[in-house]
Amino acid sequence: MVSDDARALALRCEARANSLARKLSREVFDGIPGYAELPAEVKDVEIAATVRHGVRLFLRGAVSPPAGPDGYRLFQERAARRAEEGVPLHLLLRTYALGVHGLWQVIREEAGPHESGAVAELVDLLLRAQTEVVGLVTERYLEEREALASERAADGTRLAHRLLDGGLGPEDGRQAGIDLDGPFLVLALGTGPAAPGGGPVGHRRRLRGLRTALGRTAGVGASVLLAGEPEGGDLAGRAVLPGCGEVPPGLAGLLSEGYGGPLYVAAVPARDAAGVPEAARTTEEIVRIARAGGLPVGRVHRLEDVLLEFHLSRTGPGSDSIAGLLDPVGHRPELLATLRSHLELSLDRRATATALGVHPNTVDKRLARLTALTGLDLSSPRGTALALAAQLLRETSRPVGGGDSSGGG
Repeated sequence: MVSDDARALALRCEARANSLARKLSREVFDGIPGYAELPAEVKDVEIAATVRHGVRLFLRGAVSPPAGPDGYRLFQERAARRAEEGVPLHLLLRTYALGVHGLWQVIREEAGPHESGAVAELVDLLLRAQTEVVGLVTERYLEEREALASERAADGTRLAHRLLDGGLGPEDGRQAGIDLDGPFLVLALGTGPAAPGGGPVGHRRRLRGLRTALGRTAGVGASVLLAGEPEGGDLAGRAVLPGCGEVPPGLAGLLSEGYGGPLYVAAVPARDAAGVPEAARTTEEIVRIARAGGLPVGRVHRLEDVLLEFHLSRTGPGSDSIAGLLDPVGHRPELLATLRSHLELSLDRRATATALGVHPNTVDKRLARLTALTGLDLSSPRGTALALAAQLLRETSRPVGGGDSSGGG
């Protein structure tokens, strides 16, 4: 509670609520960068009304019991609306700071020579009220922005899936602001040998990181479409970059940084929307080949980079026989996992051991056992080529993004 002098001063100040609101909304706030661009009805109606509400809420709270949570509801509603309209948070908070300063000036001007104590009481209340209001406004603004971002991400994901599946029609493209005549760059993003953990929360955070990284990519517009994949698969996501015909510089590094871990990045151009589904299938296969063939993570792989592996993974009269070379160890997931990691890591036994969490001697024993059971000698070029072909053919025969029996280890 405040003194009788402070309540009397607050009552005198309340009479100036309307004039203060007009002055702030028409003059003072104009000095804030970006405020002048707001529609006149927003400045003269909504913002002025919010100022009047805030001034009266504070001054009447000094006379009677302070306002409860309902009294601040208007501030929260207006904060949500400004977030929806895209008004920057710093602009919104500056209006509140200037409003507090304007009210302080009114208090100072209305106070008499012997009311310094009353002024101190009201200023103390004003600063405490500012802390409460700024906290509530910021929280509600950020909640609305997060909700809007989630909606846009969901819309973008649905749009990406339809484009990747070939189900996006001309009218859909016009509504989404996408030129279906192309060009497009289609990406597949594969998880590296040591994918980051974190469960569902970490997975959502990594997808947000990918979207942010794609948005920062040079030469790519705001219509980047990301189709996030389920947690736990070999694919972290697929993306379509409308209007982009070439791989932007530094793409793999930006995506790996946004994801929080190394990624296999495959890129295939498509001349128009009709070519996107086929390009998508090719990128997914390139990622699979890169993983099975031990190609490096953290760089962009194109079809011309994996022509030999792509050819080895093609099915033909001898495909079943080549893939069948690994049948004798089909029931030994630890041997298949070791082979896969060993090929993936360029036949480096120590790196393979680190990736699998075993001793290098264990890797040697497993590879020796695999050679004894299959006849594939990884110490010879021919044996390595056959093992690579067998592994690639086994990889291309299973669904993208799913698990396989060789995933343990």
